[in-house]
Amino acid sequence: MIKAVIIDDEPKARQGLHLAIKKYCPDIEILSLCDSPEMGLKKINELEPDLVFLDVQMPKMSGFDLLDKIDEINFDVVFVTAHDKYAIKAIKFSALDYLLKPIDIDELVSAVQKISKKKENTKIKYQSLLSNVNETSKATSKAKAISRLAIPTENEIILQPIMDIIYCEADSSYTTLHLINDKKITVAKTLKEFENMLPEIEFCRIHHSTLVNMSHVLKYVKGEGGYIIVSNNAQLNVSRRKKDYFLHLLHES
Repeated sequence: MIKAVIIDDEPKARQGLHLAIKKYCPDIEILSLCDSPEMGLKKINELEPDLVFLDVQMPKMSGFDLLDKIDEINFDVVFVTAHDKYAIKAIKFSALDYLLKPIDIDELVSAVQKISKKKENTKIKYQSLLSNVNETSKATSKAKAISRLAIPTENEIILQPIMDIIYCEADSSYTTLHLINDKKITVAKTLKEFENMLPEIEFCRIHHSTLVNMSHVLKYVKGEGGYIIVSNNAQLNVSRRKKDYFLHLLHES
């Protein structure tokens, strides 16, 4: 039996999720329904649940703020959110589970099944998520794009300054980041995941396998699609389909 806590300030959402879990997820025992993040923190410390269903948007303290107050996250989390676009991107980038309101039963059952089968330590994933959310929060308050990206690997989190990324190159389900000073990082994430996380006004998908930092583009050579030269002297092809948008960003930068 998986012992769980629900934390959500909306009564209907809280009760609705509880009823759905009771009916469709018999392996879950709900220990407490918490109507505020403060109560949620208290119950997590008291009850030591295996799983927390955590609302992202709550007054005074978001779900991310709540997690940031916990020294050791030794439970699984399923995030529950209504519409926060960046929060969903950050959660997906860290390979964590989430549910959209209103709750879809099939998605609920799927999330619970994944957690039941999961054996790996997710501590690094939560740390990378909180780092990216905090970075976005700081950038938003200053009306700027994020300045670094927290990239989770198997054993560590790489806090990578975005300005040092020259381009990202796809290799099946992996992505290689080509950095300044001839450095490279290969990560078990798709290029699409990096495209979703990196600022779209600074990074352009110029090819199905290439995402380039526009500030590192030195030269564009015309052709059917053409190609560019970037700051490490690499030559990167621009596809015909991506050409117009690339040239638009090039003129804007």
